[in-house]
Amino acid sequence: MRNIEIKAKVTNLSHLLQQAKNLSQSEPTLISQHDTFYNCTTGRLKLRRLLKSGSGELIFYDRPDTEGPKLSSYEKTNLSNNDQLSSLHNVLAKALGIKSEVKKNRHLFLVGQTRVHIDEVESLGNFMELEVCLNSDQSEKDGEKIAYDLMAKLGVSEKDLISGAYADLLAA
Repeated sequence: MRNIEIKAKVTNLSHLLQQAKNLSQSEPTLISQHDTFYNCTTGRLKLRRLLKSGSGELIFYDRPDTEGPKLSSYEKTNLSNNDQLSSLHNVLAKALGIKSEVKKNRHLFLVGQTRVHIDEVESLGNFMELEVCLNSDQSEKDGEKIAYDLMAKLGVSEKDLISGAYADLLAA
């Protein structure tokens, strides 16, 4: 699975939320997440807890730490309950060690094939992520074009783009 991602600092949260709502023509899905990142030799490995539902996901992804659109390759598996999440967390923490934890409230909008995440990250502030989900016949360039177009429609400036993950920002 692969997508093109853009991450940016949000300077005007209410404006961005309204723009995303207008583009998606819907209300956002609100998601409270607690991500635990584990030490690994390549890419990033995180266990995501979806706090309201009690379910979660184990996600491995690899992407460059650069500003602007970047290709992210990922694999994930869904976990249906807190017991599975707790057991898996214990195994991963003992085997790999915990690198960091990120808690956020996410507003999820869907615009075409793009997931627009507007995140309120504990101890960091407000951020926006675009994830253009690539179809098998789409190139990286196709995804970049979609991302830049949507970035412009949302009013996100290139000066606000950031590299890395929230976990990296928290560690800095």
